[in-house]
Amino acid sequence: MAKVESFTLDHTKVKAPYVRLIATQKGPKGDVIQNYDLRFVQPNENAIPTAGLHTIEHMLASLLRDRLEGVIDCSPFGCRTGFHLILWGEHDPIDVAKALKGSLEFIANESTWDDVQGTTIESCGNYRDHSLFSAKEWAKKVVDEGISSDPFERKVVKESL
Repeated sequence: MAKVESFTLDHTKVKAPYVRLIATQKGPKGDVIQNYDLRFVQPNENAIPTAGLHTIEHMLASLLRDRLEGVIDCSPFGCRTGFHLILWGEHDPIDVAKALKGSLEFIANESTWDDVQGTTIESCGNYRDHSLFSAKEWAKKVVDEGISSDPFERKVVKESL
């Protein structure tokens, strides 16, 4: 079986919340994509409940696209501690952290139910499993703890995009 980088990461050594570049890959035609680990909570110590995580996912889908060029996808980890962010091109982890911070600040402080896209039976595969209240609480917690641009050493970004 192929080795998956995320499963080789020592989850006991990271210090969440953080942004971590997992990999930069170049395709056969020279296209570059990056895979980021957007870790919200400390692995094996906490997990975001599914309804809140689901709502954060729906909101990040648009908020990160508003702040970063080349967003392909932002998907939650099965362990519910954060998200994968896949981007076209090469991005600085500090800029990704700033974009995440700005997005979470919006969720925590300004968002309303009208800002959550894809919450109907027609537009979501599990439309009943959403919680804006939970999303706001978890976003506030992450912002208050500070988002680091380094997974092992706390280098909290001050600015947001």
